[in-house]
Amino acid sequence: MEIHVSPELCALVPDFKVGVIYYHGIEVGPSPQMVKGRLQLFQESIFFELESKNITELDGIKEWRQIFKKTGKDPNRYRHSAEALYRRIKKQNYLQSVHSAIDINNFFSLQYQVPIGIYDTDKLSGDITIRLGQGNEEYTGLNGRKNSLHNLIISADNIGPFGSPFVDSERTAVDIHTKNAIQIIYLQPSIDDSSKHKLTESLMKMFVQIHGGESHYKIVGC
Repeated sequence: MEIHVSPELCALVPDFKVGVIYYHGIEVGPSPQMVKGRLQLFQESIFFELESKNITELDGIKEWRQIFKKTGKDPNRYRHSAEALYRRIKKQNYLQSVHSAIDINNFFSLQYQVPIGIYDTDKLSGDITIRLGQGNEEYTGLNGRKNSLHNLIISADNIGPFGSPFVDSERTAVDIHTKNAIQIIYLQPSIDDSSKHKLTESLMKMFVQIHGGESHYKIVGC
């Protein structure tokens, strides 16, 4: 399964890059207490930090808002998933444990202030293209609503769009039955190549430590 970034997106965001991690033979289940505890403590730490800061002043949050503007989406109406998590925490609406894969996704998304998606590859068909959504494209998201994908950065397979740094689709959601998955980290364009690899590899190692299986990663972009 190959991943490509469209020329149209590269024209708008020339330094666009994602970390892509492939997992095979994983076991998804309830999160270990260590993961749940770290996630809870980290959220409490973020809450106290946000008492003296605006969310939009945070470097990672700000950078992805600017990317949404470049593609033609109003970041005040369409908040990328990392910003949405931070806004929940600012209201003390802390994230509850879902399962091990989602919990680790959320932890790293909060830590690095970047959107991260994870998808069941057995529910995907063919290669993946990361591109801009068209005017008539939509899907039912994990937020339970029909979401217009026009001018959003999306990931699409042969069936159609399934993922976005805004909200992912129900179609390819990872659950306790997932054995094979692909993770997409929407990296901050401003960080250097070494940091992009370090972040991606760090997430991969923690994920495999919890879920077992085999993994490999690569950086894909313009």
